[in-house]
Amino acid sequence: MLSENIKNLRKAKGLSQEELAIELNVVRQTISKWEKGLSVPDSEMLINLAEKLDTTVNMLLGEAIVPTETNEIQALAAKLEMLNEQFAKKNETHRKVWRIVFIVLAVLTLLLIARVLTEYIYFLHAMDEIDSNVSNIGGYDGPTDIYIRNGNLKFGRIVIAAMLAVVSVIGVYKTRRR
Repeated sequence: MLSENIKNLRKAKGLSQEELAIELNVVRQTISKWEKGLSVPDSEMLINLAEKLDTTVNMLLGEAIVPTETNEIQALAAKLEMLNEQFAKKNETHRKVWRIVFIVLAVLTLLLIARVLTEYIYFLHAMDEIDSNVSNIGGYDGPTDIYIRNGNLKFGRIVIAAMLAVVSVIGVYKTRRR
């Protein structure tokens, strides 16, 4: 009677022998022996078993429990619900991680834009100084060419930083909670 009750209650909960064994910290073969009537759990294990199967020790030891199909369907539905919850939590975690990545990228991009713009303003100021004072660095010679090339590189960095800013803003928007 105990063996049949353990088996019927385990199936009604939608647990495999392996899953029940893990919850009780025993090996699967122990559960199998209990269900075949080859051995019985000790008193402490019987209490734990009753708790895991949501029943009482009296029910385990008492009358035979008749298995019903509705219990199996309910157990399957409960498992599916649990899997859906786990999937939703996993998706929420991924969304949060990506949102943080995009926010960090946006902040870093804004800092880069600020730095590049500051350098570019400094460059423009230096170019004005060269244009207004021909005696500065020898006038329009080689060093001026260096400033011009340097300015073009800074402008390219501004364009790249702006593109990164757009990507990060889109990423933050797409990972918002809906």
